[in-house]
Amino acid sequence: MARSGPQKYPGATRGAHWYQDSYPGDAMESNVGVVHTTEGRSVPSYGGGSYAPNFTALPDIGARRLRWYQHFDFDVSSRALVNASGGVETNTMNAVQIELVGTCDPRYRSTWGGARAGRDYLYWPDAPDWALAELAKFVRWAHEEHDVRMRCTVRWKAYPGSYGIGNGVRLSGSQWLNYYGWLGHQHVPENRHGDPGDLDFARVLEHAKGSAEEDDVPSYLSLGLKAGPTLARGEWKALAWDREFGDPLDEHYDDRGRTFVAGPGRYTGTVYLRVSGLPEGATLQARLVEDDEDGRTVQHHPIGEGTGSSGSTFYAFPVTGYVGRGRRVKLEVTHFGEGEVTFGKCYLKLLVWDR
Repeated sequence: MARSGPQKYPGATRGAHWYQDSYPGDAMESNVGVVHTTEGRSVPSYGGGSYAPNFTALPDIGARRLRWYQHFDFDVSSRALVNASGGVETNTMNAVQIELVGTCDPRYRSTWGGARAGRDYLYWPDAPDWALAELAKFVRWAHEEHDVRMRCTVRWKAYPGSYGIGNGVRLSGSQWLNYYGWLGHQHVPENRHGDPGDLDFARVLEHAKGSAEEDDVPSYLSLGLKAGPTLARGEWKALAWDREFGDPLDEHYDDRGRTFVAGPGRYTGTVYLRVSGLPEGATLQARLVEDDEDGRTVQHHPIGEGTGSSGSTFYAFPVTGYVGRGRRVKLEVTHFGEGEVTFGKCYLKLLVWDR
């Protein structure tokens, strides 16, 4: 069957990741998109291409984009599916396949070998909205250039319940042969894999169709502190925010008021601190800290630093970041002056993007 339309995705890297010369594949007209997750944190070698998809998308979390690698033409069969003898065709049945670098395994929902979800890799069922929007760009391109329908009629089941032949969402042979649109590895017949779990593909389609509500409109979080703690030199303590001026997303968690942003989401703004008793020239420090769902501290962020002035010291501490699902953010402070210092009225003003 002749291939039609552009075969290379704009901006995708090929080079050493191009496997079609070694595994020519079959020409086809792709009308189904199959989504996988690599269950790894980097672009796989795919055994030199022997089990590669058409494309791999690597999250560049700092740049908030997906970096695409192309292994086969869009309309050439790739090799990431099981194709059992005597059954229906899978790899060669007009299916373009993409692997998303990351995981759908809830064991790695927050951490993975010392790496942090949302910061060092993506747990795709909790993918931030920018990643879903980036995936949607490919879905829209596949529709505009190859008429792959922007539709999905299957249920995306959470892993590991999505694993196995009888997972409750896997298509029969005849259903597969008559399916058009997008689905996951967990839906393909003759396969046992359960990736990519309960990926929010409905949101991907909203972005692809241009119907997603604008993610870049933030909510305004404004908190205050009437009177803060008294601290000895070198003693770290979290500020407990006891006033809410505005919290439309209910970010201010009932953890004695200490945590103020819940994941997944982005935030940026400023904390205004007032300190009494800090000697002129002495050091004042502040840092963001993340707690998990059980209230255990799991990450300390870089320290910001100010110096004491004559009279009360006023310090504006800028805060910006992304927090993954199951994490909450709080602010800890300390000082390195002589004796004790007392924190007075303090204020926190942030813009917060949910998801």
